[in-house]
Amino acid sequence: MLRYDLTGRTVAITGSTGGLGSAVAQALRRRGAHLALLDLDGTAVAAQADALGGSRVAWAAQADVTDLDSVRTAIDRAAAHFGRIDVVIANAGVSAVAPMATLNPDAFERVLDVNLTGVWRTFKAALPHVERQRGYLLATSSMAAFVHSPLQAPYTASKAGVWAMCNSIRLEVRHLGVGVGTLHPTFLKTPMLDAIHADPAGRRLWGGNERGLWRMCTVDKAVRSIVSGIERRAQTITSHRAHGIVAATPGFFRPFIDRVGFTTRTITEASAASSPSGGLAPTSQPGDVNLMNKALDLR
Repeated sequence: MLRYDLTGRTVAITGSTGGLGSAVAQALRRRGAHLALLDLDGTAVAAQADALGGSRVAWAAQADVTDLDSVRTAIDRAAAHFGRIDVVIANAGVSAVAPMATLNPDAFERVLDVNLTGVWRTFKAALPHVERQRGYLLATSSMAAFVHSPLQAPYTASKAGVWAMCNSIRLEVRHLGVGVGTLHPTFLKTPMLDAIHADPAGRRLWGGNERGLWRMCTVDKAVRSIVSGIERRAQTITSHRAHGIVAATPGFFRPFIDRVGFTTRTITEASAASSPSGGLAPTSQPGDVNLMNKALDLR
């Protein structure tokens, strides 16, 4: 496969000031990419853009992935600034560690809203621009998509959801020449992991990630894998070969199903026949939903 040369291409990254986002941004800039840096912290992202060379090559905007209008406005402005968006990395994420019995419902919903729905909003806002360049969409999932730990139900659900959602979106956009991938890092020395280690429950659960199954991977190694994956427009990116085996196992039959079960003609015709509501009645009551579930045999 030909290398997807990043020189002169524009890469938009959400959650760009985080530990992983910041390291990836630096590596992509070294590859010659122009950067659209999007983050909830407007002050931090502005400073990040300055440090990476200023607005000619690194442009910054405040964006909230829980708000579609916010993300869309930021991405549209980035496209206007650089004249194109080639690659989008939906990287914004949060975590929570607590058992279901005691976890605040607001915390559960927040994790899913940022980690899962935030990816969907980012991709939706970016697709018109990426489609014009026949580019690439990448979402930060996790090895937690495949290895489901206790006390992290919202996090594992969100990351497994990102993986599944991207598999679906990949089929929808393949005829447009757009690639879709998921990134599955393991434990990295980032501010997010520092926060988990500072929490007694997280420290007890993972043992500080100093050895054994839950040993940390270096950020540098992870970033090398990520940049290489983008240059290959990979469907799945992991940091270790062994992790690649774990990630591949759940999707062993997926290539066959993708090719035989969902032809391009079927997908494009179904897309054309769909409505913006997706068939979900906007004012449906619980009883209506139950009837719909029975009718679709989803229960």
